[in-house]
Amino acid sequence: MRFIITAQAGADRAEPDAGGGVDEALLTAYMTFNEDMHKAGVLVASEGLNPAARGARVAAAGGKRYVVDGPFAESKELLGGFYIIEVGSLEEAISWALRAPCGLGTDDVLEVRQLTGAGDVPPEVLDIIKAAAPTWSESVWQARK
Repeated sequence: MRFIITAQAGADRAEPDAGGGVDEALLTAYMTFNEDMHKAGVLVASEGLNPAARGARVAAAGGKRYVVDGPFAESKELLGGFYIIEVGSLEEAISWALRAPCGLGTDDVLEVRQLTGAGDVPPEVLDIIKAAAPTWSESVWQARK
C-alpha cells in the first residue's frame, strides 16, 4: 500500500522567520530520516514544496478551469512538503510519520493518507481507466504488484 504523508504548520504557528539561517542539526535530522526510509525500501518520493508565492490555484466552474487567488490564503495552510511511502499497513505508515523530525515550522502537523490502488477501484471503472490510459495505468499499478 502506498501512503502520502503531507506536512504543514500547526493552526497556532506564527509566521516562519524568512531570514533565519539553516539549522544544520535539523537539516541533518531530516536527511537522516529520508536516508533511513530509503534504506528500509519504503521511500518512493520525498520533496519540499516552494513557498506559496511560486504557485497558483486553479479552480473549476461550469466545466472550465480558471486561476483564483492563492494557492493559499494563509501561510498556515501551506503544505511544506510530502513523503510517498510504500508499506504494508496504515499502522506502519503512522510509525514512520511518528519518527519524522520536526522543527521547520511547516511540519507541525503530518497527515497520513492512503493512495488509491487498483484494488480500490471497481472492476468496471478499472476497465475504463485501462482503456483510456493503458500506458499510464500499466506504469502506475503494474509496478506496485
